[in-house]
Amino acid sequence: MMNLEQLKKNRQVVNEIDWSMTPEKAVEMYLEWGTGWVRGNDFVASANDESVYFVIYDWEKKPLATLIHRTVEGAEEIAQVPVPEGLFEASWKEDGTRPGGTVHPPNFDLKKWLCEQINGPPLDWSVTVS
Repeated sequence: MMNLEQLKKNRQVVNEIDWSMTPEKAVEMYLEWGTGWVRGNDFVASANDESVYFVIYDWEKKPLATLIHRTVEGAEEIAQVPVPEGLFEASWKEDGTRPGGTVHPPNFDLKKWLCEQINGPPLDWSVTVS
């Protein structure tokens, strides 16, 4: 698994990050084939499709953002980035707390911070962040 410095150097992975992907959307697209067609063209079209996106786990003792590589075959954690406690907590609270451990998408502020940390490409935040 890559750390922050390794991720920053891996420009191919950084450039593939889908800042609009959420854990829920990934499940719908990759694990529930056929349900996404009602939402337009936002679905997995073949076994070769893949996504790279950040999530946070609200059960983490140390606040981390985890980079996921997902295909129809499954998901792999490929990097972890330590994040400031305040951004981490605000992000999962904004998504809503639920009993037990939950996977959350990073919120706008955490996405912006992550993008700055990895020297990500300029993003159109009005499109990539809901």
